[in-house]
Amino acid sequence: MGARCSKLSLCWWPSNLKSNLNDSSDLENGEEALPGFSEYSLDQLRAATAGFSTDNIVSEHGEKAPNVVYRGTLDEDRLIAVKRFNRSAWPDPRQFLEEARAVGQLRSDRLANLIGCCCEGDERLLVAEFMPNETLSKHLFHWENQHMKWPMRLRVALYLAQALEYCSNRGRALYHDLNAYRILFDQDGNPRLSSFGLMKNSRDGKSYSTNLAFTPPEYLRTGRVIPESVVYSFGTLLLDLLSGKHIPPSHALDLIRGKNFLMLMDSCLEGQFSNDDGTELVRLASRCLQYEPRERPNVKSLVTALTPLQKETEVPSHVLMGIPHGMASSKQTMVLTPLGEACSRMDLTAIHEILEKIGYKDDEGIANELSFQMWTDQIQETLNSKKRGDTAFRAKDFGTAIECYTHVIDGGTMISPTVFARRCLCYLMNNMAQEALGDAMQAQVISPEWPTAFYLQAAALFSLGMDNDAQETLKDGTNLEAKKHRN
Repeated sequence: MGARCSKLSLCWWPSNLKSNLNDSSDLENGEEALPGFSEYSLDQLRAATAGFSTDNIVSEHGEKAPNVVYRGTLDEDRLIAVKRFNRSAWPDPRQFLEEARAVGQLRSDRLANLIGCCCEGDERLLVAEFMPNETLSKHLFHWENQHMKWPMRLRVALYLAQALEYCSNRGRALYHDLNAYRILFDQDGNPRLSSFGLMKNSRDGKSYSTNLAFTPPEYLRTGRVIPESVVYSFGTLLLDLLSGKHIPPSHALDLIRGKNFLMLMDSCLEGQFSNDDGTELVRLASRCLQYEPRERPNVKSLVTALTPLQKETEVPSHVLMGIPHGMASSKQTMVLTPLGEACSRMDLTAIHEILEKIGYKDDEGIANELSFQMWTDQIQETLNSKKRGDTAFRAKDFGTAIECYTHVIDGGTMISPTVFARRCLCYLMNNMAQEALGDAMQAQVISPEWPTAFYLQAAALFSLGMDNDAQETLKDGTNLEAKKHRN
């Protein structure tokens, strides 16, 4: 899908330093490249974000509500990212300031650096560099113009390892919830690691997302992050880079043990790498994903292993990425239809009203095909079940509607994306988000360019707490809507 992942990426100032691919020991920016760490007033940040306008929310960065991230502008031309915490996240203002100042002392061209904070009353805000060219998740999983090339994937892996080594060498070895949303691209197309994950875990948060399949085993046992946990997460990112998909580590390790490397590799990379290089990256990922923390490599050895794999080191990142140099990638405000807006707000009542009003008009082409089939008792029974389901749906008897629509679907004589869409909403009304997502995806299979299927997927994803994927899917629906109107 050509979906958007992240507008946020974290602020940018022009860098006068040439990136060094091979030396992670000399990654500090000069004092002239970035301002020092500052404490901003709430009024300053309110003005910078247009009053914390919803138009400036960039939640695709990977930060989950209620900790929201905003794009902002300081001094008329300095772009920043402002993370606004829930008031209960840091109840102790002194602890918050100490943490922010400590992280704010880091300065590396491998980081989207923290440049300030605000601590007034119940407000806790962080200010960081804004990276204008999206996230790794966007470029790897939801690319629109070109897939990420093998040399660039190797560069991402090395730069990330160098960022982690830099932080570790300066006493910040722990990174919370390292994932593809945390890797951001600056104006030169170079990958940077978000500094937000370097803050010690706040009381109301978790160090890892709710997706247990990607969580380090020791964190599941103890609830604590250790340096080896970060290496495990680095291994999951290597899998992302290898496969172009978010593959659960257990499945990937099964493929590796069975020497099914080709099934692990992204088909877009065919012919771009040698077998030796591919095998080496697979081997490194496998070592990072060992169950026992002591069996995983440290970050310094990651840098050592990745450095000789680098190819096309003289080619600038923006060229490999296919993005304009020194410019933010084009961003258009996403204008949602009423259904898209209702799904973005998770307003199930509004979704119900809209689906009821739309009826089955989007099934017309499919329904015409059915008219040519031989009329049988089975088809009549299916139609009767559909009618009963529609009556229950209208009356908001969602349990009965699920039963009736299930009979229609299981009968197999009627292919209706609208039936799947309606059952999807019924599942959402009954707090069955996973089933709802399955129905919305099935509706897309039947009607690949039906915006409603994408909007309902977004609603299900929001319900599952997968806000970043939901935002991407909303964009897919919006793009299809626009395409439909153009035609």
